[in-house]
Amino acid sequence: MQALILAAGMGKRLKELTKDSAKCMVKVNGKTLIERMLRQLDALELTKIVIVVGYKAEELISFINTLNIQTPMAFVHNEIYSKTNNIYSLYLARDYLLKDDTLLLESDLIFSEGALRKIIKNTYPNLALVAKYENWMDGTVVTIDSQKNITNFIEKKEFDFANTKQYYKTVNIYKFSKQFCRLYYVPFLKAYIESQGSNEYYEQVLKVLRLIKKSSIKAEVLEDEAWYEIDDIQDLDIAESIFSEERFNKIRSRYGGYWRYPKLIDFCYLVNPFYPPKKMIDEIKANIEVLIGNYPSGIEVNSLIAGKYYGIKKEHVCPGNGAAELINSLMKTINGNIGVIFPTFEEYPNRISKNSIVPYYPKNRNFTYKCEELIEYYKNSNIKALLLINPDNPSGNFINKAELLRLATWAEQKGIRLIVDESFVDFADASESQSLISEAVLQKYKHLVVVKSISKSFGIAGLRLGFICSADEELIDFIKKDISIWNINSIAEFYLQICEKYTNDYNSALERFKFIREEFLEKLRCVPNLRVIPTQANFVMCEVLGDYSAKKLSEILLYKHNILIKDLSAKKGVGGEYIRVAVKTGEENSLLVAALNNVLGQESKANFRFVRQEAII
Repeated sequence: MQALILAAGMGKRLKELTKDSAKCMVKVNGKTLIERMLRQLDALELTKIVIVVGYKAEELISFINTLNIQTPMAFVHNEIYSKTNNIYSLYLARDYLLKDDTLLLESDLIFSEGALRKIIKNTYPNLALVAKYENWMDGTVVTIDSQKNITNFIEKKEFDFANTKQYYKTVNIYKFSKQFCRLYYVPFLKAYIESQGSNEYYEQVLKVLRLIKKSSIKAEVLEDEAWYEIDDIQDLDIAESIFSEERFNKIRSRYGGYWRYPKLIDFCYLVNPFYPPKKMIDEIKANIEVLIGNYPSGIEVNSLIAGKYYGIKKEHVCPGNGAAELINSLMKTINGNIGVIFPTFEEYPNRISKNSIVPYYPKNRNFTYKCEELIEYYKNSNIKALLLINPDNPSGNFINKAELLRLATWAEQKGIRLIVDESFVDFADASESQSLISEAVLQKYKHLVVVKSISKSFGIAGLRLGFICSADEELIDFIKKDISIWNINSIAEFYLQICEKYTNDYNSALERFKFIREEFLEKLRCVPNLRVIPTQANFVMCEVLGDYSAKKLSEILLYKHNILIKDLSAKKGVGGEYIRVAVKTGEENSLLVAALNNVLGQESKANFRFVRQEAII
């Protein structure tokens, strides 16, 4: 078997990266695509590697010749690469297709070794490597039947987003027998170019051949094997995070956008897995064209809508593009020292001078504290504000409403602004609402500021929606002037407009969540070498015991199980090996528990064997 690589293209969408070199010379984590591909092919003991070159051909060939590839190589030149497409490059190499069975690859691919092994091990002679269609994919899409026969090649004009569950994306790696090429592909390739021209794609020929029963092509479906097609700098960015030896750090540093990694299970970021309901999503979908095509209302109108939902005056609330936008503005108003309990959600302390922070560290392994402890600690401190996340992040520590109001009374008497972030409060086990957002509470405690991220409890992180509430109208007015007049988009505004009628669905989702959380906690408590900290939030903080560090455990879960968790070991105030995991659906929670048992349980078994051996000796 031989390999045939199409590498004549210019890669215009990569702009500066391909200004002076061929597309396959683009580097992913320091290594060019072509070098990575050639070394993978070289390990297969092929008879030959044929490369069709065009743009910057001399430089490309010169580089390839420095790689010391052991497999014999040949080059085919496409002199008119700027006027033709890959069908013509393949046509130029047609004689090679007639001499041996062929692996056909495009040079802008990066893939794991398992992908090549999969197509080679399959004994069927004519195969297309495919993967389940995902939203990041672009290019040739096919459908397959139960016997994995390719039943159709879907052109762009035929593509229907309603049918994506039936679609598979070609990986642009094919295996063709020389008999198939001699009897079908090469003759039809020649005929197609003569009738349709050379500025087409070679898949068009495969689409025609699909109609000939004897020339059927089957699909080999990739499951867990990594691959990516690099057409632009965004593709390059994602490919570098997938194939990096520092994959954990690269993915973690993206701070979201994990829908670009469809197989990744995100236990790091915190959203309600049971809300919003399908009916609400359908209502938003039904209005999406209008919402996308129109400006949102200004901030005063959206303050009115938010105030109506919470039963407070519009002068006492400001909606934000996520709570993060509001936190940034709020922290600008702190003139003096601020009390901060660590560990905490660091968006707050990151927005102010470290010299102005008066830290409080709970003196127990569960990071718990009560209002009385805070009052005692800060009573003689010269602080102008006190920050409280409730339930706290990452500990899950919760202070009930009655206690908080006693703290608010103390803060009022001391002239201290009390900032309470209650983004997770709806998850707390309580017979009545624990929220401080009410007109009566705000009016009574003028120094009280309440921040709430809607992303967490309402499961709409992508809409970027949050609120800040206070009867300090001067403060709210400052924040409204500090942020953009159109700070939330039309979809988020529409959500605010309709959310009240889904209140019963929301309450049901919370009850379901609390049941699932308790079930999850019970399973986590049975994992060896893991100490579970009580929580009232939609996440769980755990101490990692034994020989594994929190970072090592996090890396293993990502690399071996495709699960992303939060490593807390470097977080201020933690001082140990701790992780934080989100509470997700029962099925996803079980996958995490199984993965933790797999990793930490193996360590436990190893320790048991060691202890038993010591006893025998």
